[in-house]
Amino acid sequence: MLGEKILKQLNTTEEDLIGHLNNDVLEIFSTMVGGGVLSSKKAETETHFNDSVSAMVGFAGGYNGMIAINASRKQALRFAAQMLGMEVDECEEEMADALGEIANMIGGSFKHHFVKDGHEVKLSTPSVISGGEYEMTVCSLPDTLTLQFETEEESFTVSLYLETD
Repeated sequence: MLGEKILKQLNTTEEDLIGHLNNDVLEIFSTMVGGGVLSSKKAETETHFNDSVSAMVGFAGGYNGMIAINASRKQALRFAAQMLGMEVDECEEEMADALGEIANMIGGSFKHHFVKDGHEVKLSTPSVISGGEYEMTVCSLPDTLTLQFETEEESFTVSLYLETD
């Protein structure tokens, strides 16, 4: 959940941030992944994943945090196949790079909504983790916003972790 302090510092509302994140994800999936996102809704932030892939891009500067996309392994393979114009069973090796690139595009697009008053925000190189079972914890307990996106096959989440410097 995003706290009042961070929203005040950003001079925005949670509804506006939800709208920006939703629009950025829909635009990226429409242009780079081949669409397929049917709807979205606000969701609880998950920390425990099974047979999944998570791609994260950190940002630092006037505001610090991270954007993470979390999908089942099957969904991540479908995303990679759609991005690369390949069959799902052909893109195992490209899956991590593809999901990392999606996270990078979402982070790059979204950071422009809270860069203001000369604050610079830089993105990190994407990091990707996957496995049969894992935990993903952000140690500083920043404010968090998670959206769940539905596709024809299944859902995936995009989470924003945000704190001020």
